[in-house]
Amino acid sequence: MQILVTGGAGFIGGHLAESFVADGHDVVVFDSFDAYYHRGIKDHTVERCRAVAAESEGSYTLRRGDIREREDVRAAFDAAAPDVVYHQAAQAGVRISVEQPTHPNAVNVGGTLTVLDAARETGVDRVVIASSSSVYGKTHYLPYDEDHPQEPVSPYGVTKLAGDHYARVYDDLYDLSTVCLRYFTVYGPRMRPNMAISNFTSRCLNDEPPVIYGNGAQTRDFTYVDDVVAANRTLLTSDAADGMVLNVGSGDTIDITELAETVRDLVNPDLGIEHRERIAGDAEHTQADVSRARDVIGYEPTTPIREGVERFVEWYRANREWYEPLVVASREGGS
Repeated sequence: MQILVTGGAGFIGGHLAESFVADGHDVVVFDSFDAYYHRGIKDHTVERCRAVAAESEGSYTLRRGDIREREDVRAAFDAAAPDVVYHQAAQAGVRISVEQPTHPNAVNVGGTLTVLDAARETGVDRVVIASSSSVYGKTHYLPYDEDHPQEPVSPYGVTKLAGDHYARVYDDLYDLSTVCLRYFTVYGPRMRPNMAISNFTSRCLNDEPPVIYGNGAQTRDFTYVDDVVAANRTLLTSDAADGMVLNVGSGDTIDITELAETVRDLVNPDLGIEHRERIAGDAEHTQADVSRARDVIGYEPTTPIREGVERFVEWYRANREWYEPLVVASREGGS
C-alpha cells in the first residue's frame, strides 16, 4: 500500500513508518523537524527507517515541510499518492500550549484542516488522526470512555478536540473516512525527551533525583508505543472504525510518585525524590476505557505500565551513548 505519515520522523510517527516499511509498504514521511526537542532524535529515527527499508520490499521517502503550508502538504500527497494517511504531526506538550496558546492552535487545528482538505481533494481511502486523552480534561468518572464529557484543561487539549470534531465533520460532510485515536501518554524507545519517564531515567542514571511537578498524587494511564502501533496497523485495511473516535491506552494507571520510585529503584535506589511546583494545565487523572477499541478493531493492550517502564530503562541503557546527550540538551533548551 501507499502510506503517508505526517510527523513521521517523530516518536509515534517514526514507529509507524518503521513498522509499515518493514511490512513492505511504500511510505512517505512528511515532517518539519521542528526544534521543540533535539532534532538528533528524529535523525536517528530516519536512519533506522532507512535501514529497515533497505532490508525489506518496502520503500521509505522523507519529505520536509510544514503541515500549515498548503503547498508543502499537497506536494507530499502528490509524492505519496496515499491510500491511507496517518496524521501524527502536531505541536505536542501541555506546557508550551499554556505559554504560547496560539502556536499549537495554528499547528494542531490549522495543520489538521490542511491535511484533511488535501485528503478530501485527492480521494484517499482513510485518514487516521492522532488525538489525545487531553480532550477529556476534568474528570467526571474513571476510566474515561469516549462519551465522557470533554472539558480540556489546557489549550493543547482544546486543539486536539477541535481536530476530532473536524475529522467527524469531514467524514459526514465530504464522505472522507476518518478515525481519531485518542492516545493516553505514549512512551517507549526514542520517546520525546521532555516527558516524565525519559526525564526520570536520565536524571537517575546521572545520580540526580527524579523531579515531580506537584505532590505526585496525579495518576496516569501510560501506553507502550508497540500497543499504539498495533492499534494503528489494524486501520490500514479495516473500515470498521470509520467515522469514530477510539481510546488507545493501557487501561492501567500509576501515580507519578510510584512511577518516579519505580524508575529510581531500577536505576539508583539510593536517590531521593525532588518536588517542584505543579505545571498549570496538567490533568489530575487519566485512565482509558478501551472497550470500544477492543470491540471495533480488536485492540488489546499487551504491556503493563511497570513492565513497559522496565523495558524502556533497558533500552535507554543500551542506547545511552547517543540518546542521553539529546535528552539532556532538550531538557536544557538546546536543539
